[in-house]
Amino acid sequence: MSMDVQTTEIPERRIRIVWPTVARVPAVANLGKLLTNTIVLAPLGWIVMGFFYFSKVLPVIGVRYMLTNKRIMILAGWKGSVTQAVALGDIDDVKLDPATVDQFFRSADLQIIVAGRVEMTLKAVPDAESYRHAILDSRNAWAPGRVKMLPFVS
Repeated sequence: MSMDVQTTEIPERRIRIVWPTVARVPAVANLGKLLTNTIVLAPLGWIVMGFFYFSKVLPVIGVRYMLTNKRIMILAGWKGSVTQAVALGDIDDVKLDPATVDQFFRSADLQIIVAGRVEMTLKAVPDAESYRHAILDSRNAWAPGRVKMLPFVS
């Protein structure tokens, strides 16, 4: 008895999704950090930052970053309309912008490098180094021709 193996296209599946931190709006983030450093004005800082914290799920201005087995996308709104996308097979590298590291919000910007230039910037990604590795690992797993050889460390 022989089994016919059919090659079918693998459907796109979500690997990881993250919502940007309040640091995506630098003026509000800086004001919030300043206010939370005081005892009396800290609640005002929480209120100011609270709107922008919860705005990430609002119908019009909500933003999130989704990594799938085929691409990395910036989604907007409740329905998750794709505003920008890059195929995993096109990604050369993912760089963390050291100038945007924010210890208070534990976030930073990630730059998606395609053909030697920044194709997409993911602003205020929480736990940015971890998400960077998730993107590169997904690229290596799902776009095998793009694997970068690393030096052997004994």
